[in-house]
Amino acid sequence: QVQLVESGGGVVQSGGSLRLSCVTSGFTFYYYSMGWFRQAPGKEREAVSCINIYETTYYTKSVEDRFTISRDNDQNTVYLQMNSLKPEDTAVYYCATTFSTGSECTPRGHWGQGTQVTVSS
Repeated sequence: QVQLVESGGGVVQSGGSLRLSCVTSGFTFYYYSMGWFRQAPGKEREAVSCINIYETTYYTKSVEDRFTISRDNDQNTVYLQMNSLKPEDTAVYYCATTFSTGSECTPRGHWGQGTQVTVSS
C-alpha cells in the first residue's frame, strides 16, 4: 500500500524556519517525481515545490528564493526546507507524487495526510 507521511510542521514566527519531511513506502520511490503542495483556508491548492528523478526542481514564484526541496532516495524521503517564513505561507502542506519539470508540477495521485504550518506576525 502506498503511504506518504509528512512531519515537521508547527508554529513559527515570521522570519523563522521549518523543515518538512515526507517518508514514503509502497512504491519505487526513485522512479517518481515528488512534490509539496499547500492549501490555506479559502484558497486553492497550489504546487509549492517539486523535484523529479533527475533532481530538476520546480518552485512557485512566491517561495523560490526561500524554500529548498531535496530528496534522499536511500531513505525514500523528500524534504522541504523553508526559510524566511511569512504569514502568507500559513497552510496545510501536503506531500505527493508528481509529474514535474523545472517549469511545471502536477499531481500524480498519491497524497500524504498533510502537516499544518502556521506563521505568526
